[in-house]
Amino acid sequence: MTKSIVLTVPHALTQDEARRRIALELDQLKSAYIDKLAHADVTWAGYVAQIRVVALMQEVTAHIDVGANSVRVEVVLPWILASIANVVQEKLSATAQKTLALPASPKES
Repeated sequence: MTKSIVLTVPHALTQDEARRRIALELDQLKSAYIDKLAHADVTWAGYVAQIRVVALMQEVTAHIDVGANSVRVEVVLPWILASIANVVQEKLSATAQKTLALPASPKES
């Protein structure tokens, strides 16, 4: 039995900038973990990404939909990883919020 994680993260970026940041984060994650992954694909169609990662004979899929005001992420974990779904969700949420955060305004002098 699989376990789905669904997350919606609001943002105040343009849709293009949100997509650009997410694509960059996905590329960085793929590079950082490539030696641990048997296979990783990210396919973009406009503002929608389909992701497939295979590691240790387990497949994780994800769907990212970048909207004008929010990003919806759905991750499907195989049954063997379902027990760590809460940990995955917390990490995913923190990474998404950091990726989509506006830069801090410079302090006025």
